[in-house]
Amino acid sequence: MKVADVGCGYGVSTILMAKAYPNSTVLGFDYHKPSIDWARKQAEKEGLKNITFEVAGSTDYPGDDYDLVAFFDCFHDMGNPSAAAKHVLQTLRKKDGTWMLVEPFANDRLEDNLNPVGRVFYAASTMICVPASLNENGPALGAQAGEKTIREIITSAGFSKFRRATQTPFNLVFEARP
Repeated sequence: MKVADVGCGYGVSTILMAKAYPNSTVLGFDYHKPSIDWARKQAEKEGLKNITFEVAGSTDYPGDDYDLVAFFDCFHDMGNPSAAAKHVLQTLRKKDGTWMLVEPFANDRLEDNLNPVGRVFYAASTMICVPASLNENGPALGAQAGEKTIREIITSAGFSKFRRATQTPFNLVFEARP
C-alpha cells in the first residue's frame, strides 16, 4: 500500500504504520518543519526504510494514487478543511482509496458534550484547536466539531461515501471514499 499520513507532527502515527506494514510505503506530511526534522530522526533511529517525511500542508502535499490517506486528530485544527478534503479526493486511488480521519469524540449538539470528556476537549480546543484554525483564517471547527459538520465538509468536497467506522470514549474514526 501507499499511505499518506497528513498532519503527522512528530511522526508517531506514521512510524507505527510503517512498522506494522513493512511492505508498504508510508509518507508523513506536516507543515511544521521542526516536527518533520524530529520525525526523520526518529525514523532513522528505528531503521525504517519504507518511510519518508516531507514538509507539506494538507492542501498541497505531493503525490497521488494513495491507497490510504490518514488524518489523526488534525482535521478540526485546519485553516481550510474544505480545501484539504478536496485535495485528499484528488490524491486518493479513485476506485478503492480510503480516507481515514480520527477526530476527538464529539456529539453534534453542545448539550450532549457537557460531560467530563467533552469539557476537557472544549478547554483544550479553546487553547489549541480554535486558535490554530483562526491563525489561518479558518472556520475554527475545534475539537467538538461533531460528525454532522465533518460529514458535510467531506461530502461537499465530492466524497460519495462517509461513515463512522468506530469510536472510543475519546475518538471518532471516520471512513470516506470517492
